[in-house]
Amino acid sequence: MSETLQLELEVLLPDIPDEKDACVERLQKLAIEQRGIEKAHVVSKNGKATFCIHYDPSHLALAQVSRLMQKTGAQISRRYRHETLHIKNMDCADCATSIEHILGRAKGMLSVSVNYAAERMRVEYDSTVLTRKDILKRVRALGYKIEEAKPESWFQQNVDLALALLSGFFLALGFLGQAALGFSQTVAIFFYVLAYLTGGYDATRHGIKAALHLRFDIDFLMVVAAIGAALLGEWAEGALLLFLFSLGHALEHSAMGKARRAIRALGEITPKTARVSRDGKQIELSVEQLQRGDLVIVSPGERIPIDGKIVSGSSPVDQSPITGESIPVEKHPDDAVYAGTVNGTGALTIEVTKLAKDTTLARVIQLVEEAQTQKSPTQRFTEKFSRVFVPVILISVLLVIFMPPLLGILTWSEAFLRAMTMLVAASPCALAIATPAAILSGVAQAARNGVLVKGGVHLENLGRLSALAFDKTGTITKGKPEVTDLITLSGTDEDELLRIAAAVESQSGHPLAKAVVSLAEQRKLNLPQAIEVQAITGKGVTARVDGKDVRIGNVKLFEDAGLQIPETVAAQTAALESGGKTTMLLWADGAFLGIIALADQPRSEAKETLAKLAAVGIKRTIMLTGDNQRVAAAIAKEVGISAYHAELLPEDKVTSIKKLLEQYGQVAMIGDGVNDAPAMATATLGIAMGGAGTDVALETADIALMADDLSKLPFAVGLSRQARRIIRQNLVISLGVIALLLPSAMLGLAGIGIAIVFHEGSTLVVVANALRLLRFQGK
Repeated sequence: MSETLQLELEVLLPDIPDEKDACVERLQKLAIEQRGIEKAHVVSKNGKATFCIHYDPSHLALAQVSRLMQKTGAQISRRYRHETLHIKNMDCADCATSIEHILGRAKGMLSVSVNYAAERMRVEYDSTVLTRKDILKRVRALGYKIEEAKPESWFQQNVDLALALLSGFFLALGFLGQAALGFSQTVAIFFYVLAYLTGGYDATRHGIKAALHLRFDIDFLMVVAAIGAALLGEWAEGALLLFLFSLGHALEHSAMGKARRAIRALGEITPKTARVSRDGKQIELSVEQLQRGDLVIVSPGERIPIDGKIVSGSSPVDQSPITGESIPVEKHPDDAVYAGTVNGTGALTIEVTKLAKDTTLARVIQLVEEAQTQKSPTQRFTEKFSRVFVPVILISVLLVIFMPPLLGILTWSEAFLRAMTMLVAASPCALAIATPAAILSGVAQAARNGVLVKGGVHLENLGRLSALAFDKTGTITKGKPEVTDLITLSGTDEDELLRIAAAVESQSGHPLAKAVVSLAEQRKLNLPQAIEVQAITGKGVTARVDGKDVRIGNVKLFEDAGLQIPETVAAQTAALESGGKTTMLLWADGAFLGIIALADQPRSEAKETLAKLAAVGIKRTIMLTGDNQRVAAAIAKEVGISAYHAELLPEDKVTSIKKLLEQYGQVAMIGDGVNDAPAMATATLGIAMGGAGTDVALETADIALMADDLSKLPFAVGLSRQARRIIRQNLVISLGVIALLLPSAMLGLAGIGIAIVFHEGSTLVVVANALRLLRFQGK
């Protein structure tokens, strides 16, 4: 008979992005090739992926299997490497596609994805064939730079702008010199050549190198158009083209830098050092040196340097950098705090619970950076469109150069000029940047407001939804019961009823008992001592309090004891239970003293949130819960949810999601990221509550609400819908300009100067339009 062993996947393969990575398949294949191993597969549970091995214990011992899989995982990790690199000097979105195509053909390169907007490249490669050094060499050979750790000077950061301005200066000098200062044509051409060299430096460097790899991108088109203008003697037109092209991209870089900085700013808010108490002394250490269990001292007004648990001190803490909460949260001993948040008025001693590389903020930054390398459906469509469109334009340009002169319609010079104008008019710069600029801005703005979106595809999908499914406990409701009603009987007042009940329940760990004790503590009641306490499973508790026999529990507790419940008490209990509440009857020495009703209360923001969701276009909201029909109906009615399905097991929730997908096409599931993981994985989108407090939520969900705040959901939906509107607007602008200029260029109605202005203008317009998302705050 076989036995099983489960090992955490992230331990076996620490560098893989998720369980769908090809390295997991490699690990499975190598595992089952081993003698004694019968089966190997991945199991996802509570947001964590584990590698499950079925083995024959007569051939392999448990320790041998563990060592074997760890060794195999290490071999795969050493051979198949995953890296994310920061690429500089891309001057247009088409550069990213060129890098992908050229690097993708390298032997040993398994996958490569480049995001121009985020300046990120993610690669997977076989290190036995291709080395990291080889990859860097190839990228640099194409004219790009891998960002180094050392800071760049202002000139290094703005070299493209400096070259563009120099190009404009030389262009103006040549044009004005010839027109007003008496420069000869030779002198004017000399300045135009300088304008060519400075304005066309980046485009030539990238475009020619890409062309040598048979990749004809936007840079190549612009260089060819400028050279063509020079061949026709239109030096000023060519210089103007390269000046505006370089200036437009320099301004585009500056604008996109604003979105990039919005994300990078997240990583700059954590202090680099921390004051640690060791051996009775306070010493200062870098946060990377902190170990779990270290005690960190944080003074009032300082940023908290590490994730941890408060050991002593109380203070309001501003958690907005992590969760987006606008109001500081009161923190007390045993409460969790996060790196990058700001301490308020009290001094805190914090026990370190996570290393610097594992803090919530570090995980958020890592996930946002990974999201930047992912491409949305619209971006993938525009890239496919450009791959077909550019070759078609090149063929059309050749036809325009040769056909009209051969047919006697145009002279060779006129046809060549129109062809060069077509190159400029048809260059899809604006189209290429339209979607990634909006996605980058949207992901950045979401992160700044406590909503973690793990990719452009999820940002777009959220805006398409018309139906949302919610878990009840911990999502629509607070997740813990509270006392809602205290009904006194037999002349007992509320405090006396609560005092006796809390005395008995204080010795129980049941959630209902905790709710009763919590209310007694809030009212600052002095509790008598309960003795001879005996719990009766599923029914209640018996005890002696102040010399009296006391029973507290449900109706069945008293029926089984042969105690008659008065009709009025039974009617009141039934009425409370029909409203979805749980009831506890209190009896002492022959008399019923009262009824305590409890319920898991809806979140205070739930009703308003659902109303706002309807306002932003969500037509249907559905609650999925394992609770009974009465409770589900009561909660649904109170918060205004459209429909509910009750008494569901986890697998029933998955079935419900599948039915909703058939009905609505796309559905999101909002849950706590643990119990609802299967349903969240089945839905179009999984949205987790409480991302700041749970690693599981960060790993499981496509989107995480970091503050455990349901009211952030309408903001996220609204942001996504705005992002989709902006993407559509950008596509209309970019394609509209091409559709207008292309026939105008072919018919000679628009010269190369007009084409240049509209081409560069449309690129700047779509970037500026995308950056509006950085100001989005919802309604």
